[in-house]
Amino acid sequence: MEDSRRAHVATVGWACTALCLVSYAAAFSHGASLSACADMMPKHLRAQLHSPSNNYVTVHTNTSFFLPGDKVPVTVRSTRDFMGFLLQARKVSNDEIAGTFVFIPPGSKLLTCFEDGDTVTHSDKSLKRNLSFVWKAPDQPIGDIKFFISVVQSYFVYWAKIESATVAQRGQN
Repeated sequence: MEDSRRAHVATVGWACTALCLVSYAAAFSHGASLSACADMMPKHLRAQLHSPSNNYVTVHTNTSFFLPGDKVPVTVRSTRDFMGFLLQARKVSNDEIAGTFVFIPPGSKLLTCFEDGDTVTHSDKSLKRNLSFVWKAPDQPIGDIKFFISVVQSYFVYWAKIESATVAQRGQN
């Protein structure tokens, strides 16, 4: 009798743990949470950070400078499939999030970290590889920026804050 009770308790405990992990994972299958805005780190249980220098993802723009109010195409290219991401533009001077995204691809959605549409994340778990976005610079001068992306390959493996080359602001006095 004691063995069957122990087995029942162990089964119930395992079922609760599995259900909690599944519901926790499901919460992030529709995009990063607002708690990732500042450090761009996924909040997964036991997720393992990989070195940015060994990543397989790159962030490109087709320009090396912009003017206030300009729209800048941004492309994310990957040699492997990934499930999740978080993309932001940040000021080089103080690392603040800047500008807004005005075009995003299917499978993604806008987030509001500090301003409407200043961040993009995934909206589903579909596998992604090459993505195109359009970022709009604020109408007032902000200085040089870089684009940063954190990529989640699987629930347990991610790369944080992969950066683009600097995009310089022109037209400053």
